[in-house]
Amino acid sequence: MARVKQKGKAGAARIYITRNQALKKLQLTLADFRRICILKGVYPREPKNKKKANKGSTAPVTFYYTKDIQYLLHEPIVQKFREYKVFARKLSKALGKGELETAKRLEARKPTYSLDHIIKERYPTFHDALKDIDDALSMLFLFSTMPVTDKIGAATVANCERLCAEFQHYVIRSNSLRKAFLSIKGIYYQAEIFGEQITWIVPYKFAQSVPTDVDFRIMHTFLEFYQALMGFVNFKLYNTLGLRYPPKIDVAKSESAAGLAAYELEESSSLPAIVHGNNKNARKNIATLKSKIRDIVNSDANVVEQSEKTTEDADEEPETEENLDEFKPADGADNEDSKSLVSHISSSNTSLFSNFTFFLSREVPRFSLEFVIRAFGGKVGWDPILGSGSPFSESDPVITHHICDRPHISQKYEGRIYIQPQWVYDSINKGILERTDLYACGATLPPHLSPFVKVGENDYDPEAELSAEENDDVSEALDDNISGEAVPISKKNDEPENVEQIDDAEEEDLEHQRELEAEAGGVAYSEYVKQNSKSAKKTKKRQRDTLTAEEKEEKEAKELSKMMMSNKQRKLYSKLKNENSKNENYNNALRNRKRDIEKRKKLKVEN
Repeated sequence: MARVKQKGKAGAARIYITRNQALKKLQLTLADFRRICILKGVYPREPKNKKKANKGSTAPVTFYYTKDIQYLLHEPIVQKFREYKVFARKLSKALGKGELETAKRLEARKPTYSLDHIIKERYPTFHDALKDIDDALSMLFLFSTMPVTDKIGAATVANCERLCAEFQHYVIRSNSLRKAFLSIKGIYYQAEIFGEQITWIVPYKFAQSVPTDVDFRIMHTFLEFYQALMGFVNFKLYNTLGLRYPPKIDVAKSESAAGLAAYELEESSSLPAIVHGNNKNARKNIATLKSKIRDIVNSDANVVEQSEKTTEDADEEPETEENLDEFKPADGADNEDSKSLVSHISSSNTSLFSNFTFFLSREVPRFSLEFVIRAFGGKVGWDPILGSGSPFSESDPVITHHICDRPHISQKYEGRIYIQPQWVYDSINKGILERTDLYACGATLPPHLSPFVKVGENDYDPEAELSAEENDDVSEALDDNISGEAVPISKKNDEPENVEQIDDAEEEDLEHQRELEAEAGGVAYSEYVKQNSKSAKKTKKRQRDTLTAEEKEEKEAKELSKMMMSNKQRKLYSKLKNENSKNENYNNALRNRKRDIEKRKKLKVEN
């Protein structure tokens, strides 16, 4: 007979444990429990049946895996938390009694802990760490721009600035940057490091006020872990380039706001230290290295001679059925992987600005432009107001591009191009140098599109050029406008626009535009709408009449298959069809607006 399972001893009740039960088991406060869960990567779970997991109770509780809590029992940091509690109690007691010597002695023996073993546990390989540094970089860059308050210490801000600058120097040195996008929230960057796409956001350096409704204790715990993680990652990245870590910092330049220029990268000297050390075995191996190399070369020469003899003998033999033909692979087939890798590297254009020298005016963001320009091989100088350490002055003749963000320049230098900062970011995202006349000082800039958006097959692509038919519509409407006839160009194939998916403001603009077109044609607006609706009906009827036999059969087959569907399938099919038609109508409306804009541009040029 099978053994009867007791209630609450098996199944979900055994797999999950509530937070209060975990606190009792670990003997920790709620604050310390949150800290250890963040550091160890333990997070709440959602059971399928909360009532069974909570042993019949329906009260709202937070669940964790029982194995995770059992895993935390053996964590050394938990014991450090308990020791710190004892230390804090003794220190407050000594200060209350006025025993300053005892307080100093206790402060010298303050319990500390390291997160190194946790980093190694959570990230067994370096690629695992790279996959998880997106949030780490975003938080470090955020705290590097925060003001020093009673909640955010100066040492924390300085350490975040150092880690961020070290990572930026690696990206510059390895040419790993791929994308940069200016948004309202901040500046998004994407770098490719060891095949991993790493994306992070950097806030603008404005005067920030620290919010009062944010729990900085939780954020400090995450920040503590991310600082340890980025220390490991930066050390590994610098070692791959053969650089010494941490890099030296010029204190004088750092105090005068030199930024990235305050860091001095040096080649690592670890290999010479090993060679010239006191290791006797290493010296013996180096002494016998030449003789080993000579033996290897001689053996390779003998192998080559033997292979040549065998090939000569094979040439002398007559052709038989056993001598099979050699089929050479197609051109490029043997090196397909290498060619794809080379094309990927060349397409990224990591040396886009290698032949240019830029100068930054005082009104442009130096912290971002210096980073992206140097990451793509360019040289950068800046106005002294932006900080010290500029490699050249404003009047230097080597400058090819002058980046400014003002409508007019009082003094211009010959031999250089004056552009706005957006030219740099758009050139990086497209992988080619954009036209500089579109980004001249005071010019209306083209739209700054996000490089992270992937345009689908049926989605509207704002960068796509107008088709030949649409260009013909624009030119015809332009000719009619010049001859004095008002012909609306916002129609395509005499179909009215469906702008239901456009917001109210855009719909009002389009309606106002139709009224103007009707007024220019000398027709009342109501009659104008009737004419459009009649033409649309005629077009649909004409399309039905011009259907071929195959198209009619296909249409009938669709109707029959729709009739064979169940009610649920029919509703789902109609829902998907409506969504596709709405998206198509929205995309058509956007294309119509683009044609209208193109018409206005051509009118301005001709006028």
